[in-house]
Amino acid sequence: MQKLPFLVWYKTMFLMSCTKKGFSTNEIQKQLWLKRYEPVWSMVHKLRKAMGNRDARYTLEGMIELDEGYFSVASKEVERGKGTRGRGAEGKQNVAVMAESTPLEDIETGKKEKHVRYFKARVLDSHESEGINELVRDCMENEAIVFSDKSTSYVDISDLVELHITEKSDAKTTRETLKWVHIAISNAKRTLLGNCHKIKRKYLQLYLNEFIYKLNRRYFGDKLFDRLVIANITGA
Repeated sequence: MQKLPFLVWYKTMFLMSCTKKGFSTNEIQKQLWLKRYEPVWSMVHKLRKAMGNRDARYTLEGMIELDEGYFSVASKEVERGKGTRGRGAEGKQNVAVMAESTPLEDIETGKKEKHVRYFKARVLDSHESEGINELVRDCMENEAIVFSDKSTSYVDISDLVELHITEKSDAKTTRETLKWVHIAISNAKRTLLGNCHKIKRKYLQLYLNEFIYKLNRRYFGDKLFDRLVIANITGA
């Protein structure tokens, strides 16, 4: 694999941090006038891994929304060069998304809204409760209050956190109780679809790392570039 000079890494980190949506690997290759795609692809994924490592250092606390979304990924048949490449060529991958979300009420107007802080997203290998339990242990504080729907995969959450509140999954729950989680899922799907032609299942977490990293630092402005450089120098 070709080793790219530090200046190329530096410019790539700038491109990845200068917009909310980011750039595809093809676009980065084009912007930097690089001949070969493979070393650029490898570099970008290493940067995304560093973003995930940085966010993995922190756990969510307070009131947390939890739900799952299905993301389109290239099916195994297409990955191996088999099967159809048109309609029906994509599969679905389950992703758990979490958001620190605190209800607030305006004393003067009585209007209620939610203040959101940090997010996490984790690709799930299965729908079993064991995977959800591991997710909760890794990503949430023990004193957290978790809001979710009544999925059978969530049956043990109450044993792992301070309080687990469930509601029937419907339009109201999506719009109010799990508002920020579903906004994040919708925006992530739109961002990934806009930047990537297709994503293999095994790389989906890396793409989500980049999206969540930027989302958690949405108010950093031009400081995001400096933070990304530090995250990649330290490797965490």
